[in-house]
Amino acid sequence: MEHIERSQLYTDPVYRFQYVAKFMDFGDEDVDAIKGAAELIKPLVPVVVDAVYSKLHRFDITWDVMAKRHEGFVPKEKVVESSADLQENAEQIKFRKDMLSRYFARLLDNPYDERMIKYLEYVARIHTDTPTKKSKINVDLIHINALLGYVETVLIGGIKSLNLDRDTEYKAIAAFGKLLWIQNDFFIKFYCRDGAEYLEPTETTTTVVVAPQGFFSRLWSFFF
Repeated sequence: MEHIERSQLYTDPVYRFQYVAKFMDFGDEDVDAIKGAAELIKPLVPVVVDAVYSKLHRFDITWDVMAKRHEGFVPKEKVVESSADLQENAEQIKFRKDMLSRYFARLLDNPYDERMIKYLEYVARIHTDTPTKKSKINVDLIHINALLGYVETVLIGGIKSLNLDRDTEYKAIAAFGKLLWIQNDFFIKFYCRDGAEYLEPTETTTTVVVAPQGFFSRLWSFFF
């Protein structure tokens, strides 16, 4: 039986990633599946990004979040702070679309080393209410879960459209599903109170989490 140090799960992002990845059997075969499909998936990224922001624009509660300054965004004029006035071609939306495109590029191209793991944690942190970040964005977990579920569905459709052989297709879908769950775990880290006793006061949050529906139950029904 392998020992897992509970305190380290909440203080060391690499250790946390390694534990979750090992538990989910996310390993070299999954990374190879992602890299193997990368060149075929890259042309689909702009379509996925546009679909994500069209979906966010469908609901006022998610579009309201877009009317906030994103960390790293320096507007040429000013940030549009009214969601009613914010259009999908606005400067701040183009900035966010570019950031999401870069995120997908990193998922497809980068090695899953310490730097990449810390990037996945950073992506989660900048969307949550942590005192150390510079932006005003604070996205409720319900929207994060819904969005990741939507991205997963779009990715499955995209992979299915590539007409890969059945085994390659299954491995690619499974690998991306596991990866999105790992990303979701980093989001959950900043929302839930588990392990709060190990964190500095500035790192803790007060939101309680309900886990989303499992990917593999959907994948099972999708194939079988």
